[in-house]
Amino acid sequence: MLNGTVESIHIASAAQGPMQSVAQAAAIPDAGLEGDRYALKLGTFYKPEPDYELTLIEAEAIEALRRDYQVELAPGDARRNIVTRNVPLNHLVGREFAIGDVRIRGIRLCEPCDHLQKITAKPVIKGLLHRGGLRAQILTPGRIRVGDEVSFIA
Repeated sequence: MLNGTVESIHIASAAQGPMQSVAQAAAIPDAGLEGDRYALKLGTFYKPEPDYELTLIEAEAIEALRRDYQVELAPGDARRNIVTRNVPLNHLVGREFAIGDVRIRGIRLCEPCDHLQKITAKPVIKGLLHRGGLRAQILTPGRIRVGDEVSFIA
């Protein structure tokens, strides 16, 4: 059982463009979040594969980066679409879960990379190693909103 929630949602309309915080976004299967670079097929690492549709990161990972490594990173600067709270994202690899009414499948971990470090101009790799988030596939269409519950699907 999860008691997790969506803390923030972020999209960017262009590769390497600034992330914009939004209160809600349409989740589109086989694409991504409406208006996001990957749904628009413009992401730096875009491939027509399910694990490029949606990315998530734990708010706790961003807080640990600040606490343990003294690296300040705003939630949107992590370049993940959804920031969650109280959601063990690593445990969702290979599992289906829901964000509000939208069904999602966890595909693989979203490890930090040189690209993220270059864009942020901050030493994020060590502090986000194995805590960089989750790449996921959108299974059903719908709207994802800040405050939505994140829950396991049995």
